[in-house]
Amino acid sequence: MSEAVSRVAVIGMGQAGLSAAYHLQRRGIPSLLLDSEQGPGGAWRHRWDSLTMATVNGIFGLPGMPVPPVDPAERSSVAVPRYFASYERERAFDIRRPVRVERVERIAGGFEIFCPGASWRVRALINATGTWTNPYTPVYPGAAEFRGAQLHAVQYRRAADFAGSRVAIVGGGITAVQLLDELSAVADTLWFTRREPVWVDEFRHETLGREVEAKVAADVANGEPVGSIVSYTGLVKSAYTQRAAARGALVRHPMFVAIEPDGVRLAAGRFEPVDVILWATGFRAALDHLRPLGLDPALGIAMDGTAVAGESMLHLVGYGPNQSTIGANRAGRHAVAALARSMAT
Repeated sequence: MSEAVSRVAVIGMGQAGLSAAYHLQRRGIPSLLLDSEQGPGGAWRHRWDSLTMATVNGIFGLPGMPVPPVDPAERSSVAVPRYFASYERERAFDIRRPVRVERVERIAGGFEIFCPGASWRVRALINATGTWTNPYTPVYPGAAEFRGAQLHAVQYRRAADFAGSRVAIVGGGITAVQLLDELSAVADTLWFTRREPVWVDEFRHETLGREVEAKVAADVANGEPVGSIVSYTGLVKSAYTQRAAARGALVRHPMFVAIEPDGVRLAAGRFEPVDVILWATGFRAALDHLRPLGLDPALGIAMDGTAVAGESMLHLVGYGPNQSTIGANRAGRHAVAALARSMAT
């Protein structure tokens, strides 16, 4: 049975979703907060063990609560969920979890959200489901016949599991290089990317960040598919790239053309035996539940700020220029401000 409990639903309680919930609360707009996780922390709950607070790319404080002092050696999968949990308690958010949204449909005057055993009708929707639940693994000839292990980075936990193996790491982003550094200390590694990475000395949000966000915003405004953040920023030279380079592991190979039972075949014909293929090939926007609304990120979604173009009551935060923690807080604020204006008319 459908339950009409709220004017605005927020789906996903990572950083962007929490920011939206905060601004809805401040404006006194009733909200329905849904999250598929068992507890606070969003995707941070699932990060690999060695990703400590010293090696994450940056945690930005949630609105109204700065990030507390933290041990740089503490696992991010522990520290960040603890911070998010504290924030939820401080704001007294009523978050329903674990709730998996199966689909969203249009109804007269709003949307209906369908979950196993329940549904809700709302006037407006802020979607903040991010990308973590939609890992991308490319299709390669021969993959089904590979006798070794294949896994996506989302499944990775610790380097010790691969000690003594020969590992092909595929991907041109930050995660690929971090895993290359970690695994090359205990295993023989080969690094494959589709194109040569663009290296930058540092990422300065006050300058480069604005330029990157403008480029991504232009793509989404035109309805173009959005690439990974690193495809816009380049790869930053860091301590882990230096360590990998010192071991001789930071050597990029062009993508192999096929997978064989015991390894990969390169374009020039050479065969490289490998025990493991680790796909650090990124993620796609987790928006399958919005397909009934005609949205397909693979084809591009035209946006007007955080709103889907022509849909003033439907906002995507954690998509496009705000898909990283850099823009998450601002996206939540902008989405709520835009909704408040729309609902007032």
